[in-house]
Amino acid sequence: MRHRKSGRPLGRTSAHRKAMFRNMVTSLLEHERITTTEAKAKELRRFAEKTITRGLSVQELLAKPEADRTVAEKARIVHAYRMAGRLVRSREILAKLFTDIAPRFASRPGGYTRIIKTAPRVGDAARMAIIELVSE
Repeated sequence: MRHRKSGRPLGRTSAHRKAMFRNMVTSLLEHERITTTEAKAKELRRFAEKTITRGLSVQELLAKPEADRTVAEKARIVHAYRMAGRLVRSREILAKLFTDIAPRFASRPGGYTRIIKTAPRVGDAARMAIIELVSE
């Protein structure tokens, strides 16, 4: 029985899976659209949504001038950057998350990604999908 077991194993060790999703989240935020298998896309959505939400959590603090921020507010910003940095492995993409991507979704209460199913892969007929950031 699979009771209380979340996530798809995808035939990989936990370390391989963790590294793969770190790379995929970074690529998704960099290119804003990637093609992968349907199962990976569905699993990737969990990590991408949480990362974008992490970027949204400090948007009101980032809007304030740096001189007006309290020590506690600065600490919240640093904490958010570090928590998002656990999945986003590039400093440039991390900065893009907090400056470009998160403000774009400020008025949206969730659902930052879209999965579009495409034709099966030619080599092994795996079900493919495009996962992209929603643009309004």
